[in-house]
Amino acid sequence: MSELLKNKYDFLMVFDITNGNPNGNPDDGGRPRIDPETSTGIVTDVCLKRKIRDYIEMRYEGKRGYDVYIKQGTPLNRSDKSAYDALKVEQNGGIATVKKNDPDVSLKVRDYMCGHYFDIRAFGAVMTTFVIDKLNCGQIKGPVQLSFAKSVDPIFPMDIAITRKAITKEDDAGRKNNEIGTKSIIPYGLFVAQGHISASLAQKTGFNEDDLEVLWSSICNMMEENYSASRAGMYMRKLIIFKHDSIWGNAPAYKLFDSIKIFKRDGVVAPRSFSDYEIHIPDEMPEGVAVSYTHLTLPTNSRV
Repeated sequence: MSELLKNKYDFLMVFDITNGNPNGNPDDGGRPRIDPETSTGIVTDVCLKRKIRDYIEMRYEGKRGYDVYIKQGTPLNRSDKSAYDALKVEQNGGIATVKKNDPDVSLKVRDYMCGHYFDIRAFGAVMTTFVIDKLNCGQIKGPVQLSFAKSVDPIFPMDIAITRKAITKEDDAGRKNNEIGTKSIIPYGLFVAQGHISASLAQKTGFNEDDLEVLWSSICNMMEENYSASRAGMYMRKLIIFKHDSIWGNAPAYKLFDSIKIFKRDGVVAPRSFSDYEIHIPDEMPEGVAVSYTHLTLPTNSRV
């Protein structure tokens, strides 16, 4: 069995999109999310975790311990009930009898959910909708937490008119030859999201070293399995990982994140590709912190 985490991690995910919509806002007709005051592009943490979950579900389907709790087509109460079934609650006389004979049944239910579902073990979950005799699967705070991703520079959403040769209604067949609609895109945007992994919380949920490798792999590959008409040009460009020597960390996360500088190359006014940017990593990290890029240690004063 893999060891539980003994190190705190912070990380940055750097990704971009060309002529697409990274995260539509349902309150704005599905147009790209932006900060209205700064025109900074936004991709929510929920969107990013959805991509990780989808990759896990495809890549590790059927593998024990890597089921996904939050997924399409499966009611949460059905997943919660699986913990009761696994503990054979009904066969042992029902909830009241089980709680009387085993004071730790609540912990066992929670441990089952953590052991069975990767996303609960990683991100946590609120599992209080399925209740039998005041017993539910509980609330779990996960060790892996993500921020909203924000664009490095302001983005400028565009509504593109599109036509479709096939018409929708039979009644329109004699009077028009196509249908007209719109598609919301941004020409280009480079986004950065922050992430944190708490070793102390990982020890409570069972998130281990194998899970960590799965997480890194998922982040690096999740967009390769998430292409669509609106996200055909969306790519994970860099994963910058800060590994602390201790469980509690050796430096504040904001100092590590602030040390990474991303800016436009000289002469670039309107960025339209990843090559229009430079990423600088400082010569030294705080004592007890090592920086790596997708597991490859970067040389000092590196430019990637």
